[in-house]
Amino acid sequence: MGDGSVKWTVLQHNGVLFPPPYVPLPKNVKMKYDGVPLTLPPETEEVAGFFGALLETDHAQDEKFQENFFRDFKEIAAKFPPEEPVKIKSFEKCDFRPMFEYFEKEKEKKKAMTKDEKKAIKEEKDKLEAPYLFANVDGRQEKLGNFRAEPPGLFKGRGEHPKKGTVKNRLRPEDIILNIGKEATIPIPNVPGEWKGVQHDNTVTWLAYWKENVNGNTKYVFLSAGSAWKGQSDRAKFEKARELIKHVDQIRKDYTNDLKSKVMADRQRATALYFIDILALRAGNEKGEDEADTVGCCSLRYEHVTLQPPNTLIFDFLGKDSMRFHQVVEVTPQVFKNIKLFKAEPKKKGDDIFDRLTTSLVNKHLNSMMPGLTAKVFRTYNASWTFQQQLDKNTPEKGTVAEKIAAYNDANRDVAILCNHQKSVSKGFDSSFAKAEDKLRALKYQRMKLRLQLFAIDPKLKKKHKELAEDESDVDDEFIERHEEELLEKALETAKKKFDTDNVKAEKDDKPKRKKKDLEERLDEIKAEFKELKKERKSKKIEPKRGATEDKLLAQISKMDERIATSKVQLRDRANLKDVALGTSKINYIDPRLTVAWAKKYEVPLEKLFSKTLREKFPWAEAEAGPDWRF
Repeated sequence: MGDGSVKWTVLQHNGVLFPPPYVPLPKNVKMKYDGVPLTLPPETEEVAGFFGALLETDHAQDEKFQENFFRDFKEIAAKFPPEEPVKIKSFEKCDFRPMFEYFEKEKEKKKAMTKDEKKAIKEEKDKLEAPYLFANVDGRQEKLGNFRAEPPGLFKGRGEHPKKGTVKNRLRPEDIILNIGKEATIPIPNVPGEWKGVQHDNTVTWLAYWKENVNGNTKYVFLSAGSAWKGQSDRAKFEKARELIKHVDQIRKDYTNDLKSKVMADRQRATALYFIDILALRAGNEKGEDEADTVGCCSLRYEHVTLQPPNTLIFDFLGKDSMRFHQVVEVTPQVFKNIKLFKAEPKKKGDDIFDRLTTSLVNKHLNSMMPGLTAKVFRTYNASWTFQQQLDKNTPEKGTVAEKIAAYNDANRDVAILCNHQKSVSKGFDSSFAKAEDKLRALKYQRMKLRLQLFAIDPKLKKKHKELAEDESDVDDEFIERHEEELLEKALETAKKKFDTDNVKAEKDDKPKRKKKDLEERLDEIKAEFKELKKERKSKKIEPKRGATEDKLLAQISKMDERIATSKVQLRDRANLKDVALGTSKINYIDPRLTVAWAKKYEVPLEKLFSKTLREKFPWAEAEAGPDWRF
């Protein structure tokens, strides 16, 4: 966790913030077993509630998730049994719906809260968190990153994780080890208990750690991404990747020569390096039986790579976070020949392809070629290099901001695909995309109305502006009718809300309220206006609005064309990025100075590319990179 050098002399913080203790459900909300409502002790009820809350999600339908949850739930229920003489033995007999329905009602209540109620809750939360937000490091205030102890729940994992559904235990102070200055005041936990340990190690930058129970991983509390410590290590990481530029040609030359080596271990290492370089594969580590069967380069097995002559390889395995890596790749004839050799009999399914190679041997070899070089450095180099090349190639010099951002996202997408940063298409994607398409059509509808007003001023303008004579695409009668009905509903709803708001204000100001008759008259007016739209739809003629002129309408159409073009670009972008996670490569693998330099060069606001969190994480990049900065 450190290089042994002193990182601080003064370190004071308030430890971690534990979630509040469990509050039992109302007595009338009970899970059922074989139709019998159960009175559960808090320890068991809390875990049942974890599953109940997820009842209508994909997780709760997943067999492995159900199996792991029920294994843990049975154990907890045996330790803390229900009051009723019932033994919980069958998952199928469990009915968590009463809990689910209660949680849903609570969600609705939360949504229905007034602004003031929500504000009061937020203020209370902020007050509780305030002492944990910052640490004193050598006299300066530094923001913490993850100061909260993870709440209990069910482990969701990603992809086909074998432990999904396992109960994540509630953390107690007895699970946490703090790291703090010798002279600092030891913080008191916000829940009953004593810290597991307190140490004063000034050669590391973590503030607290614990071991989570599901995978046995160690979780650390660090300062935030924008802290001086993190900024220094981030910059050093990208500088190390830039250093590879000086060595990469020689490294490639060496491993290309070794692809034909008579020493099998060297030939395997060279082939692995080819994959790490060209496919940006992770090096990969050995896994225990109860860990997710995720694979990297060195742990590829016989079944993960299929040969397709003359020189194509089909990769299919679970990568990091159990995300599927499935690629059909054309390789050099020598690499194809090597994989064929490494898979030759007596090897069979389950056997390692690189049986004479380990991750440590690969990294040791890389380090001998350039100090500090690892598979991850190679990945960072290739990600940043690819990003720079794609930006150079595809950024439209004279494009709109939206077109430039689309080119930026395309470059980011190429890197995410290279690094296998996938995501599942969200459940609501199709419906939200359809809504976005309708918004684009609505803009075209507005353009159509402007166009028809223009021609109503003088029919001869149709010949003068031939480019405007053509009807808008995908704005047919069916859409127009549906869209106008939606507009009518919105207009009526707005009028009703205005009527209510005006009366609330009148009552406050001690003035006479408006009568219901006023509202009815206004609603009738709106309906009459929309009846006119039906006539316009049939006649394809629209009376120009007062003050409308040819120049004014042409200017409005031009602005509308810009909005339509931007909307089209954004829609295409959204479709392209639906199954790719851009964030991981942007945070971890692409040198942030590339984004800053590109934004300055092409006059794109940085906030359109980097979230507030990323700007806080990479302030050094903003300070260093001018428009001509190169990786």
